[in-house]
Amino acid sequence: QVQLVESGGGLVQPGGSLRLSCAASGRTFSSYRMGWFRQAPGKERELVAAISTSGGSTSLAPSVKGRFTISRDNGKNMVYLQMNSLKPEDTAVYYCAARTVVAVEYSYWGQGTQVTVSS
Repeated sequence: QVQLVESGGGLVQPGGSLRLSCAASGRTFSSYRMGWFRQAPGKERELVAAISTSGGSTSLAPSVKGRFTISRDNGKNMVYLQMNSLKPEDTAVYYCAARTVVAVEYSYWGQGTQVTVSS
């Protein structure tokens, strides 16, 4: 199992940047694929970014491509989401999640961190 704790959310003006961090417990962090999801009020949860176990492969939702970057440090059991050129529509609760390489769905979730983009 893995436990996840997000940090780094907050209030930022449009055009600004934030970096979200996700700290993972457990000795097998490097065996999990990681993802960042977000959920805005009244909307379904969406996958924003995902990263492979080694970090060599990433994917981004079209709405954030070119603005967000996902990365991981397996030595520190950390995964990050660098968010640049933030827009009001990026406002949401952001969740870190983990799944094994054989799983279809993400099984482990953090508690979420609020990101608000507003002037």
